[in-house]
Amino acid sequence: MAVNMDKGLYSAPVGLDALGDTGESVDFELELPDLTDENDVDVEILLSESEIDTENEDFDSNLAENMSESELSSIADDIDELVTADINSRKDWADSYVKGLEVLGLKYEQRTEPWDGACGVFSTVLTEAAIRFQAETIMETFPAQGPVKTQIVGEIDELKEEAADRVKDDMNYQLTEKMTEYRSEHERMLFSLGLAGAAFKKDYFDPSLDRQVSL
Repeated sequence: MAVNMDKGLYSAPVGLDALGDTGESVDFELELPDLTDENDVDVEILLSESEIDTENEDFDSNLAENMSESELSSIADDIDELVTADINSRKDWADSYVKGLEVLGLKYEQRTEPWDGACGVFSTVLTEAAIRFQAETIMETFPAQGPVKTQIVGEIDELKEEAADRVKDDMNYQLTEKMTEYRSEHERMLFSLGLAGAAFKKDYFDPSLDRQVSL
């Protein structure tokens, strides 16, 4: 079964900016005939104008301002349930992690069990191992010239090499000069990684700082 489509369908689509200038949007209505027919099938797309006003719509607008209190309350309840379920699911791991922090030898406790004045100091071997892991890993993942390296996939030519160098230089500038918290947060994450075996970073755009932020 062959499907024939009008070549006009492949013309460049009307941009959103052009639609916003007229305050009108375009609806697409797709009509398909019975596809059980063995003959060729023609697909026709009809365009019709809509009366929806798009001039006041903002992509970055706060959706919560246009929602009712009941809708916001329902969403908040759902999020609270999901967060609670997530915390409960990892409770055993969190408890083990907290107990592990207690044996790092960083805090002295005055004990009365099993007798008064019993030693409350733990060995610092675990702490020393975590610090060595942190020091060695930060040198590998965040060298002096910057953490970003580029690799060209496919055929290498001068233009690709120049583009790769520009990308590398720009990203290293962003991570070392603009995102001043990146290295310290990364180093702190590596300490937790050595102890817990897993760690996560979150990078996002902060409108108040007008730049990317790393946590």
